[in-house]
Amino acid sequence: MAAGVHPRQLALALPHAESLTRDNFLEGPANEAGLALVESWPDWPNRIMLLVGPEGSGKSHLASIWAERSGARSTSAHALTAAAVPGALATGALVVEDLRPGDFDERAMFHLMNLAREDKAYVLMTARIAPSAFEVELRDLRSRLRAVPAVSLLPPDDLLFRSLIVKFCADRQLSVDEAVVSYLSTRIERSHAAVRRAVELLDTEALRLGRPVTRALAAELLRNA
Repeated sequence: MAAGVHPRQLALALPHAESLTRDNFLEGPANEAGLALVESWPDWPNRIMLLVGPEGSGKSHLASIWAERSGARSTSAHALTAAAVPGALATGALVVEDLRPGDFDERAMFHLMNLAREDKAYVLMTARIAPSAFEVELRDLRSRLRAVPAVSLLPPDDLLFRSLIVKFCADRQLSVDEAVVSYLSTRIERSHAAVRRAVELLDTEALRLGRPVTRALAAELLRNA
């Protein structure tokens, strides 16, 4: 190896723990309606409820809190099959994650909604957009999905946005100061997903470069992102 040339450090994609407990949920005006829904169970206006919000807005975290409270099993809308519906509802409560247009079995979903009503089970669905915007072939399913009460999660306010930056850094065991938090809060899109991507980039590049996470590093990386 030539003098003065050092091997490039590889950044390993090591898993990091992200706690989805009630104690780790960051509250704010953006998600207070969703939290109120979860904490009001089983006093719901309908046995099937829907959480709607953009990517990373806390839907899965709230669903996890509710599953812990209710003993619910969890499945993705994409993976749900008609044959699996009775087993999925065996505990009397079910989380159905990430309901997307054209990405679920309509007959399985119709069976689920019918059986939940018959068995008096509870179902909490999550989606990025409300089913009223979906193209659904089964007419009865279309009307039932549109009748499900939806609770919306909104973009974070200033305080929640800064708190999310701190939390996602803490989840990755990154030590950051106020200068880093302030810089990120004014330079990235105001969304949970943008915070997650920015913190992941900082973590990966700080490890690769062997540098601490500073405002200067954040500025350098986001300028080139």
